[in-house]
Amino acid sequence: MNINHIPFGITNWTNIPTTRHEGEHGYALWRTQQFDNIRVRMVEYSENYLADHWCYKGHILLCLEGELHTELEDGRIFTLTAGMSYQVADHAEAHRSSTENGAKLFIID
Repeated sequence: MNINHIPFGITNWTNIPTTRHEGEHGYALWRTQQFDNIRVRMVEYSENYLADHWCYKGHILLCLEGELHTELEDGRIFTLTAGMSYQVADHAEAHRSSTENGAKLFIID
């Protein structure tokens, strides 16, 4: 990742409007900022959320609250709790998220 053309700034995430994204079950609320070619998001998954697609995009993801299950297309499942993160490159390993009780995430991609 190259971070270019981004002056110093502060983001108050409570002031960023949310967009709702339906999952196969449940929904996700995204607060999104775009900085040059870098997307930064605060994401909240509802209870019983299951993504409606396999994602091939690379991310650096930090779990802030709750518990997140990340399933890889090959069947492996990883569980993140508050304070844990994962990273994956673009087109490296398809993945999808789910949560039983909800989760709050900070994601850079």
